[in-house]
Amino acid sequence: MLLDFFSFVVEQRAEILHQTYEHLWITMIALAIATVIGISIGILLTRYEAAAQPILGFVNIVQTIPSIALLGFMLPFFGIGVVPAIIALFLYALLPIVRNTYTGIQGVNAAIKEAALGMGMTNQQILRMVELPLAAPIIFAGVRTAMVINIGVATLCALIAAGGLGEFIFRGIAVNNTYMILAGAIPASLLAIVLDTLLSFIQRHIQKLLKPLAIGFTILCVGLIGQAVWSKADENMSSLVAGFNSEFMERADGYPGLQQKYGFSMEAMEMEIGLMYEALNQEKVDVISGFSTDGRIAAYNLRVLEDDLQYFPPYYAAPLARQETLSQFPQLQSLFQQLAGKISEAAMMRMNFEVDQDKRSPRAVAQEFLNDQGFATVDKKDGSPDLVIGSKAFTENFILAELFTLLIEGQTNLTVELKQGFGGTKLLMDAIINGYVDIYPEYTGTVLLVLLKPAASTVDSLVQNKDWVYDYVQKEVQQQYDLTWLPPLGFNNTTALMMRKNQAQKLKLKSISDLKEHLDNEQ
Repeated sequence: MLLDFFSFVVEQRAEILHQTYEHLWITMIALAIATVIGISIGILLTRYEAAAQPILGFVNIVQTIPSIALLGFMLPFFGIGVVPAIIALFLYALLPIVRNTYTGIQGVNAAIKEAALGMGMTNQQILRMVELPLAAPIIFAGVRTAMVINIGVATLCALIAAGGLGEFIFRGIAVNNTYMILAGAIPASLLAIVLDTLLSFIQRHIQKLLKPLAIGFTILCVGLIGQAVWSKADENMSSLVAGFNSEFMERADGYPGLQQKYGFSMEAMEMEIGLMYEALNQEKVDVISGFSTDGRIAAYNLRVLEDDLQYFPPYYAAPLARQETLSQFPQLQSLFQQLAGKISEAAMMRMNFEVDQDKRSPRAVAQEFLNDQGFATVDKKDGSPDLVIGSKAFTENFILAELFTLLIEGQTNLTVELKQGFGGTKLLMDAIINGYVDIYPEYTGTVLLVLLKPAASTVDSLVQNKDWVYDYVQKEVQQQYDLTWLPPLGFNNTTALMMRKNQAQKLKLKSISDLKEHLDNEQ
């Protein structure tokens, strides 16, 4: 296992180094800004004591906000990429720097300051020549703390297309690849340890190193900014940029296979699945991997590029259940039979739209649909759960999981526990195989390529017909994993590449082959 991991690291060394650089860059830029502003605020608080507690209280509140929530809050204002990432890291770094600067200066012996005043020093001279040098070790300890915090939080910035070592971590979680998780986590940990050790040495010799440290830190930041601008200029040479989620970047039915099938490659930014549509709509990216039943296709006036080489198989949705659960609760089989074929693609698109655009809750939308279909629903039942329903981390799966829960609790005496938002398809598949989840909404094409992984010739022979795919996966998951496909819900949610319609029309792109030809002509 260790040799396999080392082989993986060697194979991915260029990507690991690139992500480490990105991680270091956003961390150091945010830390530099926080250091300058934080020390300035700390100094001002020692001069205006009345403002100290309110401002320290404010930066303390910022520190308590969950990282994901803070990143999500800034997206409508700053979009995706490094800007909101740097702002978030800056805010998290403020508290230790402001607090330590204030505490360090306040802790300088009053007698020393009085002696300096008696020697005729001005307040500015006392600050520069007495207070700051004496408080420097404490201030620097705050900078060290902020640096370690930022390296950890920076891994989450991969979710908003800011790059860094979080890309490997989230890809690994999405496809349940331990080597990939470690390839992101270990360099991040080593980065924190090495930098903390370096800063610890500097802190012990801060009085001697203060001036050269300030000069070196300035040069480093200027160099990092210059390199980033240069890299950005190089990136802008490519006219089309893709935005893909971590799972699509690695999955068997994702970007690697798409590149091989169509023979093209383009610059791709990794981002959280829910941000792809916003990034496309805001013209941050030009192509995304979306879902054909997503309500934002119409809302954002997008064009779905035709999969003219039929790379993506049919993705018909159906409940996937453990056979043991169905044997224990046989009424579930006939209950889901009543739901078979009831959800059309138009109906699913409408429900997705109501959640994504109208901001309705997935439960309310699912309940309304069931009531329209003549199914009675009840409020959430109390008591220990009889079975567990899971879902992936995107809108449609949230809705379907709520729909399954409402259907079961409304039509039977069973109680359901809902576990939503699994970080990756492979994680949820492992959960149901190992008995942690009883039922969840899955797609035939996903099971075919991610779980079963048949030979390419088998895939090519099946994807021409949705019924062939369903029959094949139904038989194979029963034999291999003791899982049962319940009847299909009725709609096909195939993966698709999408563009803004006006841009696609301007470039005369209707299919993925057209996109490939356009990229070839650019080179």
